[in-house]
Amino acid sequence: MAIVINMPRLSDTMEEGVVAKWLVKKGDKISEGDILAEIETDKATMEFESFYEGTLLHIGIEEGETAPVDRLLAIIGEEGEDISDLLNGSAAPAEEKPKEDNAETPAPTSGATETASIPEGVEVITMPRLSDTMEEGTVATWLKRVGDTVEEGDILAEIETDKATMEFESFYDGTLLHIGIEEGQTAPVDVLLAIIGPAGTDISGIKNGVKTAASVTKNAAVTETKTEVKTEVAITTNTGKRIFASPLAKKIAADKGIDLSQVKGTGENGRIIKKDVESFTPAATITTTSTQVEETAATAPPSVQAFVPAGEVSFEEVKNSQMRKAIAKSLSASKFTAPHYYLTIEVNMQNAMASRKNINELPDTKVSFNDMVVKACAMALRKHPQVNTQWTDATTNYARHINIGVAVAVPDGLLVPVLPFTDQMSLTQIGANVKDLAGKARNKKLTLQEMSGSTFTVSNLGMFGIQEFTSIINQPNSAILSVGAIVEKPVVKDGQIVVGNTMKVTLACDHRTVDGATGAQFLQTLRQYLENPVTMLA
Repeated sequence: MAIVINMPRLSDTMEEGVVAKWLVKKGDKISEGDILAEIETDKATMEFESFYEGTLLHIGIEEGETAPVDRLLAIIGEEGEDISDLLNGSAAPAEEKPKEDNAETPAPTSGATETASIPEGVEVITMPRLSDTMEEGTVATWLKRVGDTVEEGDILAEIETDKATMEFESFYDGTLLHIGIEEGQTAPVDVLLAIIGPAGTDISGIKNGVKTAASVTKNAAVTETKTEVKTEVAITTNTGKRIFASPLAKKIAADKGIDLSQVKGTGENGRIIKKDVESFTPAATITTTSTQVEETAATAPPSVQAFVPAGEVSFEEVKNSQMRKAIAKSLSASKFTAPHYYLTIEVNMQNAMASRKNINELPDTKVSFNDMVVKACAMALRKHPQVNTQWTDATTNYARHINIGVAVAVPDGLLVPVLPFTDQMSLTQIGANVKDLAGKARNKKLTLQEMSGSTFTVSNLGMFGIQEFTSIINQPNSAILSVGAIVEKPVVKDGQIVVGNTMKVTLACDHRTVDGATGAQFLQTLRQYLENPVTMLA
């Protein structure tokens, strides 16, 4: 039977979407997991996959067309199936495809029409995909509790994605009947997050039919149970007290040299299990044996006291944040797919220092050297469009706009807020915007829109005293500029050695789009702007 697929809600604030590109065409065979289209939301352009198998019988929204959430996007069914009733709106929404026992229910966020046995007025909410690269999320804080009344627009929870911690609001009115993912728990996109409906509604059947965080880790939990619970090992301490521990816990304790009598068990009846041993941190103690005392007494005191090792080799396991995972994934992908090469120049910053001093003497004006570098990059990109490109397997895309991302260090890693149309900004506008976005980044208040769409990136470690370094390209950009510190040093001027101030910058280029000569010419132009700042004010 044909399946109706509607325009999905791919972000927490999305009200309409644009079909940027169809990756399949009418008549194509579709498998579950195939990417149907790229959909532009209010925050990013995201891939939309199919949760069904069949033939693409109808496309309801053409490329470039904008449509509200829940508008007919496509119909998938059997080849040659009559879908005229669905197109005319006279048929009821298509039933979801039959499932085998224990099969996972397709995610409601896919936009596919559901006909599960859900009482009227009850809404099932799943872990949303809040960024274009998000695969799982962590519930940082619940702002509502089970039994609380919820209104449309209320903030339900704060969810940590791979890019930021974001507020997730309700699109429905009712009572919070169930929480599927507890605070601190991580779960994949589309896992049951919450259920909202009329107070007192029986939702036991709904919970059993939706993919939950518990079902995702079911196999791991079963394995752990088999290992931890099946057999208990009794251990007797020197005081005669019996300690019950699982075989795996005993083995780990033996490997780490941990005294189980000091470990508090959290298993049934105080039994020690794997996680108790792994999280145990013993107090460091220094013991001196009688043999050591006798040896010390029998020999003359050495001129240097012998070192007696104490404590143990140990590690502290800290769970990787979603941001840390995303940084690792994106930078690894960039480093191992884009052929990087690096070009370094040294810039005379004497005139830039004098110009900055004069500018900052004006009332209510504050310009940093980084602002000057960003402005110079924007103007140089206008003259060298080959650097302002993006590589795909089929084409090289030349960006006609210039959006510069500015790397900002935050406690969890690195964020890159973006200055849209940077070449059109003045130095003071760049300074004010960078300051505002950097503050939002450190407070985890950046929106996805403020972190999306860069065409070039600037990374500055000069304020930390770093004189020269290289960066990994922030894809899909073709280049990133690494900015070092301004250093006072002897320089040769008109044949004489004088005191000067120089700064090294290194351009990392993707050799697929930017050749060496092109990168060198870009740096020459950049140097001209920085060594003659008045040209950036023209």
